Amino acid sequence: MFESKKETQHKVFISYYHKDDEYYRNRFEELFGHLFINRSVKPGDIDADVSTEYIKRLIQQNYITGTSVVVVLVGPNTGGRKYVDWEISVALSKKVGGYAGLLGISLPDREFWYDEIPPRLADNVKTGYAKTYTWDSACVSESSIKSIIEEAFQNRIDKADRINNSREHFKYNR
Repeated sequence: MFESKKETQHKVFISYYHKDDEYYRNRFEELFGHLFINRSVKPGDIDADVSTEYIKRLIQQNYITGTSVVVVLVGPNTGGRKYVDWEISVALSKKVGGYAGLLGISLPDREFWYDEIPPRLADNVKTGYAKTYTWDSACVSESSIKSIIEEAFQNRIDKADRINNSREHFKYNR
């Protein structure tokens, strides 16, 4: 009798700029959502009329706590968004149930420039904790997504000493 080894499904939070990059978040979930447990905020999950601090606390407690990997979808305006900054910061905070792995995927027709991606992501790419990929290289197959998510997951264990979460949080969008 053969025993099958069940693949681990990681808990993944997708961080993105809701106004500009919703299409790609939906596309990413369509293509690969069955490969992970999605911990992301969906449109309509949080009332936009509540305070910023309340939203920040909800995202931390109800979505990011317990997440094992954060995938940042990077479009032309993602780097200046306060919620993206906060989501990355919370994921890199040990107090929310351990560190989360971190990776960035530039959306089509985008290149990674350190001054355009979220600064906290850039800090962690520079230290070697996180990696960045292009949509075309990362989203070509299920095996490529599984591989980069698994690598980010392992980095949270093997490279936790390289986490750089020292920036002050964005108070406003930039």
